[in-house]
Amino acid sequence: MKHRDAFLLSLKLLEYEIRQLTDLSRQCPDGFDLLQTKLGDLCRFMISEENERQWLLWSDHEEVRQHGERLRETSARALCDMEKYQSIRTLERRTDMGRYLSILSDTVQDELRHFRIGCTSKVLFVGAGAFPLTALTIAKETRADVLCLDIDAEALDLGSRIAKVSGLHDKVQFSGHGLKELSFAKEATHVMIASLVKNKLEVLEDLRQAVHQDTSVILRYGNGLKSIFNYPLESDLSQEWELSPVVQGRSIYDTLMIKPKWTEGR
Repeated sequence: MKHRDAFLLSLKLLEYEIRQLTDLSRQCPDGFDLLQTKLGDLCRFMISEENERQWLLWSDHEEVRQHGERLRETSARALCDMEKYQSIRTLERRTDMGRYLSILSDTVQDELRHFRIGCTSKVLFVGAGAFPLTALTIAKETRADVLCLDIDAEALDLGSRIAKVSGLHDKVQFSGHGLKELSFAKEATHVMIASLVKNKLEVLEDLRQAVHQDTSVILRYGNGLKSIFNYPLESDLSQEWELSPVVQGRSIYDTLMIKPKWTEGR
């Protein structure tokens, strides 16, 4: 019981601190540095083997589960605010985007090779956010066409302006339309779904009706302890999709590559 209470207190404390720092940052931009540090603490907490063992022991407990979900909602809002702040600061200071892209490109090279994204690819990125460095890096490194989707109009505007500053506005486009309304979805060779996309099953159902048979869907999610920062995937997709789990190190999210199964009439 003592260990459960200690683990529960850790979840409560992380949620409280991130919520307070998010509120502070909205009043004083200097607070974003503290918030960024605290989100880093959350990531380290999430990939700790000891904390994972504690989660396996206590996640069935109602209070632990509830506070884990509360922490996820709080951290998701904090990350969205952080991305908007990073975009605005970059635009105001006209920071050299090449430096950011160079740093990130090292981390996504393996993904580009694994998913075979090249110059003829068309990549649809669902939930790209206000500071879409992954999308921009894909375009920069491969010259693939990328369409970023998001339900947040402010994020779309900021992302579009960042693409222009980076000189990639001819390769990276932005849209707030639904998947069923996009002709690009029918042309996409790859679809990436961000881990903070909440309605994953709805998105997958719309995609299954829209994409062609050879489209690779790269789904980011977080089950277990990783669900305190990522939206989980708790449904069996094997009836409608071919599943290929992506082996990763101690990443802050899990990745699944899936392709729609062929059915009569498609």
